[in-house]
Amino acid sequence: MGRTRRWRRLDVPGTEDFTEVRRRFHGRVRVQESVPWSAEYRVTFGPDWVTHSAEATVQHPGGLRHLELLRDDSGRWFADDEEVEACRDAVDVDLGVTPSTNTSAIRRLHLPVGAAAELTAAWVRFPELTVEPLRQRYTRLSDRSYRYESLKDGAVVFQAVLDVDASGLIERYERFFERVDPPPPG
Repeated sequence: MGRTRRWRRLDVPGTEDFTEVRRRFHGRVRVQESVPWSAEYRVTFGPDWVTHSAEATVQHPGGLRHLELLRDDSGRWFADDEEVEACRDAVDVDLGVTPSTNTSAIRRLHLPVGAAAELTAAWVRFPELTVEPLRQRYTRLSDRSYRYESLKDGAVVFQAVLDVDASGLIERYERFFERVDPPPPG
């Protein structure tokens, strides 16, 4: 049985229904921008929270887009069977439409309070479904708080505070998401 959660977007009207079953994430996202669109994704992780695969589908008025992203054991990434050489050796996927994939990096890193770690993620932009490398830094601020930073040429180009629950699942992503779990069924 999985855990079901819901996030509300803070930057634009939208929601995400998220389910976690063991080391698999599944999300359904609805965004009400000037041109509404929706997305569905699935991500599978290994026992160490290294990404094995990600799949995403975006539906918008112009049609449907789909992406299959695979990471092989040698650290190579493939988007729809084409290698994304710029992402070689990245161990994390960062789906730009959800805070869930920040959770996998947090769980994998096991940072003590005050420590920081840098990594490169295979970043998937939505609704375009383009893939590119994104250098990131996570700094553990307290038991349940992290500073997330995106880096370009060593300089911080974006930052936000991430508040997490006891399992490392994002509760609030400053300025962008907050968890508003649905009531239990029944």
